[in-house]
Amino acid sequence: MVKIRLKRMGMKKHPFYRIVIADERSPRDGRFIEQIGYYNPMEKPAEVKVDGERAKYWLGAGAQPTETVRLLLKKTGVIEK
Repeated sequence: MVKIRLKRMGMKKHPFYRIVIADERSPRDGRFIEQIGYYNPMEKPAEVKVDGERAKYWLGAGAQPTETVRLLLKKTGVIEK
């Protein structure tokens, strides 16, 4: 099954996340299919950038977002609330 999830980047205590499409069996920070955006919680307010067109394509193809990614997609307006 394909998931839309966060891949942790950045230094210790300074997280930065990429929003990626990955097989659920691959490790959290391991191999992924495509990167569709990023999330920076260290900015005030938190910075989120998502390629909405690619996100809608993958959702239509059956990819399941994690809870955190679902909230971020709602915040950016990719999926309806």
